[in-house]
Amino acid sequence: MSTEISTAGEERATEDTAARPSAGQGARQTWRGRDYGLVILAAPAVVLLAVFAYGPMAGLVVAFQDFNVADGVFASPWAGLQNFEFFFTSGNAGRIMWNTLFLNVLFLAATLGAGILLALMLNEIRGRVTKGFFQSVIFVPYFVSPIVVSIFLQAFLAGPGGRGGLVNDFLGTLGLPEPSWYTEPGPWPWILTVVKVWQLGGYMSVIFLAAITAIPEEVYEAGMIDGASRAQMALRITTPLLKPTAAILLVLGVGRIFYGDFGTIYAIVGDNGTLFSTTDVIDTYVFRALRTFGDFGTTAAIGLFQSVVGFVLVVIATLVQRRYARETSIL
Repeated sequence: MSTEISTAGEERATEDTAARPSAGQGARQTWRGRDYGLVILAAPAVVLLAVFAYGPMAGLVVAFQDFNVADGVFASPWAGLQNFEFFFTSGNAGRIMWNTLFLNVLFLAATLGAGILLALMLNEIRGRVTKGFFQSVIFVPYFVSPIVVSIFLQAFLAGPGGRGGLVNDFLGTLGLPEPSWYTEPGPWPWILTVVKVWQLGGYMSVIFLAAITAIPEEVYEAGMIDGASRAQMALRITTPLLKPTAAILLVLGVGRIFYGDFGTIYAIVGDNGTLFSTTDVIDTYVFRALRTFGDFGTTAAIGLFQSVVGFVLVVIATLVQRRYARETSIL
């Protein structure tokens, strides 16, 4: 009797197993059903990326041509690597690349540091209305035009007609020397860094604030039970947990470290050759070369060089990040 019951149970189990698809098969069938919806959702973005990001890459051939508008891309004579040689043998390449690298390192370090500091400060504000007000105030400079920034800076540093700005008036009251800011190139990397912090500090803080909101409350409750103060929790809990966000922003920033902020730098410095020794970056140099000589081939070659170097730096930064901080790696 027991043998018959056991045999019947095994037969029913076999039938149920045969009739019911396995978990893996069900997952595959469900995924196949979702594939079409995902493809439809992604299609517009893929098309836009292909048309506006990858399509223009065909124009990189200009970097290897003695391009002229009359002949066009297809009829312009081939120049090989002459456009690259012109830039690297011009005598300005070393200075320009150093300025670009040095300024971007300053900008990246200062804006990341300011963003984290502002996010920690805003996070300590308890009132919702007060917090929203200050967050809006520090975010407004992100939308200010570089032209307006240059006018403000002129008022602070040079004043009307170059007769002394607000900064020099303040230095004069203290009995300190009053520099002629627009004829001394030394301070300008730091002046531009202050401008970038003013512009991007609030923007960066919003990103870090979003990361702070994702930190579980239980972590802070554990810190309070251990007797940690608000400052200790900010330094020993919040700041270390912001490391993944900072790492991602750092890798993205490294990818554009050979691209100068053309809008801000050119709007402020313009064609003031006195300041070129510390402020002239690849983008401003290319713009002046294109405007002066109309040499599309050389400017395209420099742009291609920037892109290749940026790609290599992103790969290196990502590999280093995976090697020493795998838990925060984006890959």
